[in-house]
Amino acid sequence: MTWLVATSVSVAVLALLVYASRAIVYIPNDRVGIVERLWGAASIARGLIALKGEVGYQPAVLRGGLHYFFPFQYRVHKAELVTIPQGEIGYIFARDGHDLLDGQALGRTVDTGVEDVAEFLKAGGQKGPQRMILREGTYALNVAQFAIITASHVHGLLLSQDERGTIEQMGTVLSQRGGFSPVVIVGRQSTANEENGHDMLGVVTIHDGPVLPPDEIVAPRAGHDPANKATFHNNFQNIDAFLRAGGYRGRQHQVLVEGTYYINRLFATVDFIPKTVVPVGFVGVVVSYIGKTGADRSGEGYSHGELVDSDCRGVWKEPLLPGKYAFNTYAGKIQLVPTTNFILKWTPEVTNVHKFDENLTEVSLITKDAFEPLLPLSVVVHIDYRKAPLVVQRFGDIKRLVDQTLDPMVSAYFKNIGQTKTLIQLIQNRADIQEIAGVDMKSRFALYNLELQEVLIGTPHGSAGNASGSRIDALLNQLRDRQVALEQVATFELQEQSTAKERSLREARAKTDIQAELTNSMIHIQIKRNVGEAAVVEADRRAEVIRIDADAERGRLTAEGSGRASAIAAVGKAEAEAIQAKSTALTGEGARLQLINTLGSQFADAIRDGQVAIVPKIVLGGEGGNGLGSLIQLASSLLAEKVDNAEPDRKLAVSQL
Repeated sequence: MTWLVATSVSVAVLALLVYASRAIVYIPNDRVGIVERLWGAASIARGLIALKGEVGYQPAVLRGGLHYFFPFQYRVHKAELVTIPQGEIGYIFARDGHDLLDGQALGRTVDTGVEDVAEFLKAGGQKGPQRMILREGTYALNVAQFAIITASHVHGLLLSQDERGTIEQMGTVLSQRGGFSPVVIVGRQSTANEENGHDMLGVVTIHDGPVLPPDEIVAPRAGHDPANKATFHNNFQNIDAFLRAGGYRGRQHQVLVEGTYYINRLFATVDFIPKTVVPVGFVGVVVSYIGKTGADRSGEGYSHGELVDSDCRGVWKEPLLPGKYAFNTYAGKIQLVPTTNFILKWTPEVTNVHKFDENLTEVSLITKDAFEPLLPLSVVVHIDYRKAPLVVQRFGDIKRLVDQTLDPMVSAYFKNIGQTKTLIQLIQNRADIQEIAGVDMKSRFALYNLELQEVLIGTPHGSAGNASGSRIDALLNQLRDRQVALEQVATFELQEQSTAKERSLREARAKTDIQAELTNSMIHIQIKRNVGEAAVVEADRRAEVIRIDADAERGRLTAEGSGRASAIAAVGKAEAEAIQAKSTALTGEGARLQLINTLGSQFADAIRDGQVAIVPKIVLGGEGGNGLGSLIQLASSLLAEKVDNAEPDRKLAVSQL
């Protein structure tokens, strides 16, 4: 029993001695061991890592398992493996290595990487923040030599409070720059000031490398040729290749377009700007702030500046046609010039979308008759796209051209015109003035590389609240009243003509309506005339027969005495005259007489057949034969007229009554 206890105590003491001496160390598979030598024959001359076994942190790391050491000589620091999540970036801070050179911000990248500290230091690795970044994955790194900064936390042995502050500051800068995530540029990307976003591009600013020359503001392109493997930096992702290509620090001319870029944000930051769109109907004149000095391409006779080739500093000779361009607006600007017709309006009430004419107002005139009207104008202008660079070189932009050249030129021209015309002439001869102005001003616009399409003149008017304006309004009112009066006269004349036409139309319609009746009456008259003429012929024939008979009878009855013959002749003559009278009665005025004759005959027959007394036995009415007496008197007159026109035998009968 005593032996067992003594053995157990011995084992416990031995285990305690082994643990205290750190002779045996177990490292889990998800961790690494950082070995620190506590004592030895030599110390490190410089730096932090003991490359030759000196006292201090050893370059190699221990992986999972049991590891044996000389008792009490080493201390093993267990640390987690460094894991970089998908889509994130890890940054490296080296505690040991060569010093950074003057002007150098990040330690150079070594070919051996950072997992072997000894090789890193032997290859000339530098201390401080590194150009190299860690992509997705798990790394067994010596965190005594390297502090690894990720978005979630810092992997490393913090050796002092000062170093802690440095590492935290580095992490803060990276967070502000979005450095733990790659640069992602999509088709449309929103910014803080743009809710909907635009087609974006990335402008890169380099924070390491040689500085730009004093006269440069944007670093030229460098190392963008994929064929040259030594200098191709693959959109600033290979920092050492960029520097070997001669790249400068500062804002770069080369930009980033759509894609994902793993860029060390301690080396380069990225600003997002929209792409430049040259819409249809425009061209883009490029004014470059960088490039070499080029030869003048403007041609002879142009003395307002130089036009250069596309890789030179200045105004490019060739404009950009409609399209979308990944243009770095820090390296230059694109001045849009319209190539379709655009209108400039000299009126404050209307401003076009292009805003070229927002400062234009009506032209103030003084006419020949001392009126002071305001004249609104519209001018249609066209710019040849091939001449757009000349216009930009000469004036800077279209709005400056309008304000400083076209406005005073056009205003002066129409002021001169106004002085030679009265106000009424300005109004009434507007079309002629407009046509002449279009011809005269074409050559003036051509001097400025512009094409004048048309000049449109509005109606002169007075300004509100101005005495001259009131006089102009009064004159215009008089002209309007005069025109209204002329129109009224013309209207009255037309109405008169219309009334005459209407009267003629009505007469024609009335004549048409009674045409049938008129035709019938004319035919009836003709028939009556023919009947009368026939009766006359017949009467003449009978009269002739009677005269012949009378002559014969006169000859035969001569003996009977001249008295009887005369009687027979008288009878024949009377009968002939009666027939002649009937013929006359059937035509012309005889129609009325025939009617009276017929009524009288019927009236006489009625008296005779009815045995009516002609003179009434009782007289009604007052003195003088009023009343019925008048009727009797009328009947007597008709009867007498009838008797006068009756045949002889009827006259005898009437006389007997």
